[in-house]
Amino acid sequence: MYYVVIYCSYADLDLLIIYHLAVVYSAWNIINDDRVALKLETIVDHPSSIEREYHILKQLEGGIGIPRTLWFGRESVYHAMVLELLGLSLHQLFLANNRKFSLPHVMNIGDQLLSHLEYIHSHNYVHGDIKPQNILMGLGNLRHTAFIIDFGITKTYWNTKTGDHVPFRHGRSLSGTPAFASINNHLGVEPGRCDDLESLTYMLIYFLRGSLPWLTSDDEKLSGSTILERKACATIVDICQDIPVEFVTILIYTRSLTFAEDPDYDHLCSILHDLHASLPAPATSMLDFSQLRNPAIHPPDKCCVAKAILPCPPKEMCRLTRV
Repeated sequence: MYYVVIYCSYADLDLLIIYHLAVVYSAWNIINDDRVALKLETIVDHPSSIEREYHILKQLEGGIGIPRTLWFGRESVYHAMVLELLGLSLHQLFLANNRKFSLPHVMNIGDQLLSHLEYIHSHNYVHGDIKPQNILMGLGNLRHTAFIIDFGITKTYWNTKTGDHVPFRHGRSLSGTPAFASINNHLGVEPGRCDDLESLTYMLIYFLRGSLPWLTSDDEKLSGSTILERKACATIVDICQDIPVEFVTILIYTRSLTFAEDPDYDHLCSILHDLHASLPAPATSMLDFSQLRNPAIHPPDKCCVAKAILPCPPKEMCRLTRV
């Protein structure tokens, strides 16, 4: 544990998430006496991804499932962003639940995230990296709400000056996480709304099945090209084996969306709602992981393969220290 003061307000840091160029800590707000999330990024020559993320989150402010930003600034050799503190990621909860979620849980996750993505897309943004590590549950009264985090590679898909969709382009490198990336993302196509929805579909299937055909059982790190080859060769039947046929319908729909096509979010939600209504026993409409006895035993989420530059706050940043 580290004890620091950021902008004379925040102290007592616990590591939460490791990114490529940044880390996220749980911090104590010494003014309001509550806990917050603190994201730190080393200041380098290129533009700050945290500053860009801060401005995106401010534009999305007020949306359900969007983390609240509390402050952004420069401190010592770091950019710092303070956000509301959230709970465990779906990745951590998935591991704590023996790598499987119930069908009602998955339907609830899908319903919430479809609504969140529709909101993000309505503000002309594509998230670009939908995966279990980037979905966190809220705390307290928001414990049943799923939040989308990490807008570091979020892009605009709409040119507000011309009123046109960004043009179709290819030749880009893979962005996001290979396991849940759309096939077009693997192929270097400019990201669109359809890619967020395809990634979401893979994630829901992953939660139901416990894995995906292009992943190994022992979580072996595979190259993006290997995952693409396996993903492209896997049939819809292979991907959706032993799960309700409604997910076949959802996967076919999301994969068939064209680059600039407006997704029908209501259609996708209605598929999940109809499936929910067809269940033999009443299923709760709330997303509740309270039955997990000790889900916090898993280490902080590592959201990239590369080692983080910032393992802990520097000495010159530690204005308030304790042994």
